[in-house]
Amino acid sequence: MSTMAPPTYHPVHEQHEDQPGIPLARVVRVELRKMFDTRSGFWLIASLVILGVVATIGTILFAPDDQLTHNTFAAAIGFPMTIVLPIIAILAITGEWSQRTGLTTFTLVPNRGRVLLAKTVASVVVGIASMLVALVVGVVGNLVGTAITGTDLVWDLSAAQFGTIVIGSLLCLLTGTMLGMVIRSSPGALVTYFVLTLVLPTLFGILATSQPDFVDIRPWVDAELARSFLFEGPPQGEQWAQVAVTAALWLVLPALLGLRAVLRSEVK
Repeated sequence: MSTMAPPTYHPVHEQHEDQPGIPLARVVRVELRKMFDTRSGFWLIASLVILGVVATIGTILFAPDDQLTHNTFAAAIGFPMTIVLPIIAILAITGEWSQRTGLTTFTLVPNRGRVLLAKTVASVVVGIASMLVALVVGVVGNLVGTAITGTDLVWDLSAAQFGTIVIGSLLCLLTGTMLGMVIRSSPGALVTYFVLTLVLPTLFGILATSQPDFVDIRPWVDAELARSFLFEGPPQGEQWAQVAVTAALWLVLPALLGLRAVLRSEVK
């Protein structure tokens, strides 16, 4: 009587675990491409350049001649960016739930943390690229504006000041990323963002007017006020601490809660 050899065991699961996952750089490239693939996404990002050009033309037409400086153009261009960049970040995160593509995305890349990191990196890349374009547009605007008005060129935007503007813009962008993770709905996250940036600072201002004791506390709890220090010039001493505290309170802590929710929630 012949004996049959026992079946050979192939450790399939172990082989898959040893195989490397999809590189983060590839996931980032995919997320960047997704930002430009749709018409709405393309024109949303294109609006950064369009609004920068419109702001430059408006500054040339309406700003007093003695205020046509590089800093003035940078401030005018930076304002619409602080509005559009968080919207881009929100849509990048919430798209998986709003467009019901999450099941496909998280099946192809099961590591949700890697997907969220790629979306965040892609948004930051777009933000930094947009700010560099804004810097160039501001330089052109300064050259053209002073040539038209016949005033002297003034280059009053230092590298340190531009660096703090970049930090402030990125904090605005990352606030959109945080809201996308916490709410996971495009309309809800957008409404919440404008409440945080427009309604809440107004309430803080009213409270500071009616309660003098709150004036000293406000910079430690009002994220918009603390971020304004970054746009007005390099913060000094205590202002850096206020920026850090408000960022931890309104950005880092909610982002950790949102990340935990995304990693544990059911994707449909």
